[in-house]
Amino acid sequence: MDEQFNNDQQPQQPEQPQQSYEQPQQPQQPYQPPYQQQPYQPQPIQSTSNGMSVAALVCGILGIIGGFIPVVQYFTLVLAIIGIVFGVQGKKKAALTGTGSGLATAGLVLGIIGASLNALGILCVVACVGSLGSLAALS
Repeated sequence: MDEQFNNDQQPQQPEQPQQSYEQPQQPQQPYQPPYQQQPYQPQPIQSTSNGMSVAALVCGILGIIGGFIPVVQYFTLVLAIIGIVFGVQGKKKAALTGTGSGLATAGLVLGIIGASLNALGILCVVACVGSLGSLAALS
């Protein structure tokens, strides 16, 4: 029992053999280049929408909005007429490609409504100016 205590009367641990943490050496294999991979080639994007139809819709919407603004009516009348033309062309293109013609129809209808609103607004402005002119002549 005296052998387990040193001079300071503390117990000593029996010595254990130290473990090695190194991994065993494996023979290295010769370098092999990675397999040849084909470079990435993106697929072409197929457009499902018709550009003429979208243009008709935008022109028709702007034609309707501009129909309520007196000075802008002159310019948006042209946009509404362009919306009608684009709507007809969009419907023809949709029939040829077999895609939907909903946007073209909406653009065509909005173009017709916008053109009529603009024409009515311009007639009202002309009538007001004419009546004011006749009132000024009477005075």
